[in-house]
Amino acid sequence: MKRLVVAAFSLWVAMGFTVASAEEWPTKTIRLVVPYAPGGYTDAVARITANYLEKALGQTVIVDNRAGGGGIVGTDLIAKLPGDGYSLCVCSVGAISISPVAQGVQYDPLKDFKPISIVSTIPQTVIVNPSLPIKSIQDLVSYAKDHPGQLNFGSSGAGGLMYFSVALFQARTGTKMTHVPFKGGSPATAAVVSGEVNLAFTNMTDALPQMEANTVRALAVTSTQRSEFAPQLPTIAETVLPGYSAESWNGILAPASTPDAIIDKLSGVFKKMAADPDVQKSMAIAGASTVFTTPAEYRSRIAQELEQWRSLLKEIADKKT
Repeated sequence: MKRLVVAAFSLWVAMGFTVASAEEWPTKTIRLVVPYAPGGYTDAVARITANYLEKALGQTVIVDNRAGGGGIVGTDLIAKLPGDGYSLCVCSVGAISISPVAQGVQYDPLKDFKPISIVSTIPQTVIVNPSLPIKSIQDLVSYAKDHPGQLNFGSSGAGGLMYFSVALFQARTGTKMTHVPFKGGSPATAAVVSGEVNLAFTNMTDALPQMEANTVRALAVTSTQRSEFAPQLPTIAETVLPGYSAESWNGILAPASTPDAIIDKLSGVFKKMAADPDVQKSMAIAGASTVFTTPAEYRSRIAQELEQWRSLLKEIADKKT
């Protein structure tokens, strides 16, 4: 009986300490892990987020780029860290909703993380090197069919949306192109500019500056609707593949052991961030839309996307055979 009382008291003390710690949080520097190279869409969103969090929480927030494996390396790092609220992931659809059903990863997106909020969404833009005789998305399909395997495309790695959006495109158009992986969307886009690769399905953030400088030729966007940031570009769905859609998001996730009190506090901060005019302006400059979701809505979206990509990946595999 004495042992039971001691155990119950210890549990009560531990619970009280956890609640107290969560109420006092944060008391030191917060780290935002970005699973991609500096300079790209996710990195831009992380820096906008870090700037807002510093003002809202009164603590320093640093951005830690951990690129590799199409976002898997940095995402896996967060899954293994203690849930103290001082390490968060600025994650994306590739490593959270696609890689877990496409290849072996060491984390479970629904068990190893606590979703907090999606903070931005963005379409991909199909860009090609201007030296190619390809003026439209229809031209790309025709050229790829006439030159199977000769066109190469850059991506952020085999586990990311940049790769799988092309894989889905190839499966549905009956084309074949060669994959060249990089450590992020920004270096993959730079490779299109230099001619190291012929094309990429890259995030609008990376495409817009090159489009304005006329260093790439933009053909289409991957969202279901035209983008407000490049309304002159048609969608793939309206041109060659009805129903095609591949849109990226960035969201904040914490290790699964993070106290709910911290998750709730951050959720309130991100709700205010989504309504902040300066944040909206900064996201728009990056070609992204500012978004807020509750933790429950975010978790539901991840679950739905896992099932969606499981089906799409089966479609891709079936069309390869």
